[in-house]
Amino acid sequence: MDRRRLLSLLPTALLAQAVGVTAQPQPPFRRNTPRGFESLPPIGMGTWLTFDVGDNAAQQEQRRQVLQRFFGAGGGMIDSSPMYGTAEWLLGELLPVVPHEGKLFAATKVWTPFESRGPGQLEQSLRLWRVPRFDVLLVHNLLNWRAHLKTLRQWKEQGRVRHIGISTSHAVANDEAARIVKNEPLDVLQITYNFTDPSAEPVMNLAAERGLAVVINRPFDGGSVFGRVGNRALPTWAKDTDCANWAQFFLKWVVSHPAVTCAIPATRNPVHMDENMGAGAGRMPDAAMRRRMLAHIAQL
Repeated sequence: MDRRRLLSLLPTALLAQAVGVTAQPQPPFRRNTPRGFESLPPIGMGTWLTFDVGDNAAQQEQRRQVLQRFFGAGGGMIDSSPMYGTAEWLLGELLPVVPHEGKLFAATKVWTPFESRGPGQLEQSLRLWRVPRFDVLLVHNLLNWRAHLKTLRQWKEQGRVRHIGISTSHAVANDEAARIVKNEPLDVLQITYNFTDPSAEPVMNLAAERGLAVVINRPFDGGSVFGRVGNRALPTWAKDTDCANWAQFFLKWVVSHPAVTCAIPATRNPVHMDENMGAGAGRMPDAAMRRRMLAHIAQL
């Protein structure tokens, strides 16, 4: 998304602030934590691309360190999918050797165009993860969602999953996701939201109003937000929300949206995991600060 498109998405109040008009005071930040998600930390972990490493021992050890630092910093939600190659298998290999003491909030997806293959795929995910049940199961990218939601509801009735819902990582599907949220009894919406593309805000707000947890995938837009800032230093006022680096600047902006429950950035680097987890600590941006942060990125 180019600068002109991003500016076109900014609310009027934000544009006013960007040109120097004083904003009105805003209420403090509050996070969307539906029942069952109250203790979930705001920064989770995704596994797309990063945990698809096969039998490479050195890469497996690096991912073990990523997991160790994640749980050591109090992490909870780990998100995966059958689409993510060997990610589920690697999680099953590493989780038993990384202390997490009940912190794991396990989330995965069903991803097949065939209704008949959905149950078997879910059973395979359970075996790969080596967990007794899942905390969250989603229909991945809305693929055959009507059929698979039937299966997910059966699993929920059987106590094999706590929460069910849908996911999308494509902005073109936001309208369809909104229709599903309006018409289906769900617990979770997973969707893409970041500085590059904030277009999911309407469906995020709708989901939160209906009591759904909102999980944000691709909060770094696949890394493109880092390319936007390049080697620039953080603005001095970023310290007002305890941002020590750009990763925390980007993540605090995402998780401080009042509709958001959790964000799931992915990384293969243990140091980057430390940075990501730091975004869940310290002061969070209020509405006025969020506008200032977005205006700053929009002008780069």
